[in-house]
Amino acid sequence: MRRSYPVAAIAAITSAGLLLSGCSGGKDAEGDGKANAATTGVVNASDEKGGTLNYAISDAPESFDPGNTYYAFVYNFSRLYARPLTTFKPGPGKKGNELVPDLAESMGKPSDGGKTWTYKIRKGLKYDDGSKITSQDVKYAVERSNFARDTLSLGPNYFQQFLKDNDGGYKGPYKDKSKDGLKSIETPDEQTVVFHLKKPFAEFDYLVSAPQTAPVPQAKDKGADYTKAVVSSGSYKFQSYEEGKQLTLVRNPNWSAKTDPLRKQLPEKIVLKLKVAQSTIDKDLQAGNTHVDMAGRGVDGQTQAKLLMDSKEKGNTDNALGQRLVYTAINTKVKPFDNIECRKAVEYAIDKKAVQTSLGGPIRGAIASTTLPTDIDGYQKYDLYPQKYKGDNLDLTEAKKHWDKCGAGKTNTTILARNDRQDEVDAATTVIDSLKKIGVNAKIQSYPTSKYFSDYAGVPKFNKKNNVGLIMMQWGSDFPTGYGYLQQILNGKAISQSGNTNLSELDDPEINKLLDTAIANTDKAAREKAYAEIDKKAMEQAALVPLTYFKVLMYRSPKATNLVSTSAFSGEYDYLNIGVKK
Repeated sequence: MRRSYPVAAIAAITSAGLLLSGCSGGKDAEGDGKANAATTGVVNASDEKGGTLNYAISDAPESFDPGNTYYAFVYNFSRLYARPLTTFKPGPGKKGNELVPDLAESMGKPSDGGKTWTYKIRKGLKYDDGSKITSQDVKYAVERSNFARDTLSLGPNYFQQFLKDNDGGYKGPYKDKSKDGLKSIETPDEQTVVFHLKKPFAEFDYLVSAPQTAPVPQAKDKGADYTKAVVSSGSYKFQSYEEGKQLTLVRNPNWSAKTDPLRKQLPEKIVLKLKVAQSTIDKDLQAGNTHVDMAGRGVDGQTQAKLLMDSKEKGNTDNALGQRLVYTAINTKVKPFDNIECRKAVEYAIDKKAVQTSLGGPIRGAIASTTLPTDIDGYQKYDLYPQKYKGDNLDLTEAKKHWDKCGAGKTNTTILARNDRQDEVDAATTVIDSLKKIGVNAKIQSYPTSKYFSDYAGVPKFNKKNNVGLIMMQWGSDFPTGYGYLQQILNGKAISQSGNTNLSELDDPEINKLLDTAIANTDKAAREKAYAEIDKKAMEQAALVPLTYFKVLMYRSPKATNLVSTSAFSGEYDYLNIGVKK
């Protein structure tokens, strides 16, 4: 989830950034003017109903289909119209990681040593058309999102990997027309859904917080076109959707507070404008015309510098960690980076200080050396590829030594980045400048966020055909544990032909085994120890270059209520109950 800065702006950002941390709001912060207030409490807490809440985003999300998306901001936003079995309770920072029942009436009941998980959905639930929500709809939602990968390829494939009879060859509901569907998900009655796994999964309650468990009635499913008219189980429903332009949500008349202790259904209407320039979003946020930047990536460089030099406006900013890492993935299947010595050379050669500056300076994140971010349990501080500087210049002795061992000589490669994220393009340009010094000539190819993972980044055929050796990435945790962070970027089983987030295409037997055994362990401390070991093994393989432990600087609209920055959604504001000041 993800700007060009003149030198003067960088100086302003760096010095003003030192001031930001000294001013933070308390738990009961009621008003504006306190920097970081939303990272420690709920700002402008209110139950006032009415008005129109305005969102904007610089591109268009890959999909609004809850079962066919993988961006944290869509996970967050989709909860307005789609209720998963569990979800995160709105709260500041790490307090936002508290998992609670949502569609389910309680957390899952494990049995069979953690290989079977049973949930009962709440009674009296209805879709926006008044029809009944059943456990069969939850089962169908998982079937379509995980087993029809040729139609819906953009979400994670955890269920496909772990459900018991996946090896039986189930092809998903669009091809398999049998009445029973996937046998490893049972629905003994309309309220109960039972998941049978191949092996224990200690964090399964986190897994079912994904919008892939939000119910979908089979009769209303339109496959890839379902995103145009999603059937709502949440407090809001689709009123209209103009692809690439605007989505409008209105109150769901069949939603009931009696069956939903989390949502408040405050605004009359929620409007999301798509493909709005980031600079325009920033101006509209300050003017009060837009209340939330949906992507949650923060303001652009010029706006950042102005905000931090204005004491009043600085008080309306939140600088949040969000379990995210900015990194360059090194493709282990594309020459010459299939040679570990070449990859180690890249680790030493990329000037991380220069990259940090291109991203906006220290306020946008500390320089990183690990795969796990600092705010994920299991993180351990270490650095296998320490960088040394002579003044402002990176010492390339180690980089050149490993590149000589690699024996690739002068090499051409391709680096990918998202063209609607200027900071990512700037970081990629810095990476290119760094690698030139050891003989790597990288050319940039950039693509829009909406198609980045479906068509380009991580797509094995595309990578091979286009000589893609390096890929810019910003990764946030699927759920706030080491497994929720590491599984989809390091496990060989997570590699897919489209929508793949294991961009390095790393398939290391030791790492795969450690991930599998860790998630089966009911001892939390033992799992965290394993996650730290996996982190180190990934760095030993030089599968990615950690750049920064990303922080975001967001502008908090004084005209919005119930703003709270949550770790559960990468430091974004929790979108569940934002309202509008009248």
